Amino acid sequence: MAEIEAFKNNDRDLKKVEFTQVDQPGSVGFFGHAKGFWVTFSTIFKKPETVEYPEVKAPTQERFHGRHQLNRHPDGLEKCIGCELCAWACPADAIYVEGADNTEENRMSPGERYGKVYQINYLRCVFCGLCIEACPTRALTMTNEYELADDSREKLIFEKEDLLGPLRAGMLMPPHPMYPEMNDTNYYKGDVTQAHPSQDVKK
Repeated sequence: MAEIEAFKNNDRDLKKVEFTQVDQPGSVGFFGHAKGFWVTFSTIFKKPETVEYPEVKAPTQERFHGRHQLNRHPDGLEKCIGCELCAWACPADAIYVEGADNTEENRMSPGERYGKVYQINYLRCVFCGLCIEACPTRALTMTNEYELADDSREKLIFEKEDLLGPLRAGMLMPPHPMYPEMNDTNYYKGDVTQAHPSQDVKK
């Protein structure tokens, strides 16, 4: 009974609501339709704003945060000294670094240590750039490459070989000794501009 009484009270409240008649406009007529068709027709002659990706790739900004790159000194030695500061700075725990000591027989960088293992997990990376700011030797930078999609999770974990920059003119593939009469400070100051003939160790 209480439910029926409540329903009747709601019905009475609905009847107290004031209703206003709304005038429904009729057809816009021929000229109204023609105006709409003209908007559509006029867009045919406008240049499209779309980009035919992937055949045409839109340029990125100069400071775009894309795929990382491990850089080399001008003689070919690696700039990474295995300090792991980039891994500590990463908020997503996407970087793993394992350092090792340089020896005269196996010198990969001008410092005491080098990055033996270097991995970046792009399934976690948020491209914030904090690792770049933490690097003391500018060994790690970010490129403009943004095409990182792949068909498996394993392929999105980049190893050191995937991240190392290519050998450019004047560089030699490490391991090899440092430039004669130079130390790691000279390397970081930019005093070494290319490889020396004595660095080309024949195996």
